Amino acid sequence: MRLLPRDEHFFDLFIAVAERSVEAAGLLEELLKAPAERRNFLAESIKRLEHECDQITHEVITRLDRSFITPLDREDIHELASGLDDVVDLIDGLARRSQIFHIGESPAGAIMLANVIKRACEQVVTAVQGLNKNNGAVLPACIAVKRLEEEGDSLYHEWLGRVFEGSPDPLQVIKWKEVYDNLEKTLDCCEDAANVLESISIKHG
Repeated sequence: MRLLPRDEHFFDLFIAVAERSVEAAGLLEELLKAPAERRNFLAESIKRLEHECDQITHEVITRLDRSFITPLDREDIHELASGLDDVVDLIDGLARRSQIFHIGESPAGAIMLANVIKRACEQVVTAVQGLNKNNGAVLPACIAVKRLEEEGDSLYHEWLGRVFEGSPDPLQVIKWKEVYDNLEKTLDCCEDAANVLESISIKHG
């Protein structure tokens, strides 16, 4: 029996953000495949998810300020909340760039990278859920994220190189280099979140 309250709702909030990152990544993949007339709707759908994640992250910080006893170290809660939110922020940024740049038809590499991001986000959800249940799922999921980051890194270098092949239109080079750079950065953020989850799991194992 606990003498002091310990707010377990943090785990629900982490899961809520992580699940929205999967949904946002799926919409990003769909956006890159979609015709131009459908992309605005998909970008706005991603923006809605990003706004929801901001609200949830704000609730995490508010609860952190008013909770005397927390289920995890305060710095870990803050770092994990920020890391999960960063993934959705970057996905939203990619959707916005697609609108600003009028990117046209997406190369296969961009779509493949978006798919890797979605799969990495799914593994982050598994890790967050495992952290809550303490069921041994955290470390395998974090390892899977790292493997996906390596897969994405290979795709990034291959397809970025293709942008510069031949005598490309300089404007297209600028557009797609920016998109590829941010796809790779988003995947790095997934790995960062996985690293935080792995550290927490080891600390509390």
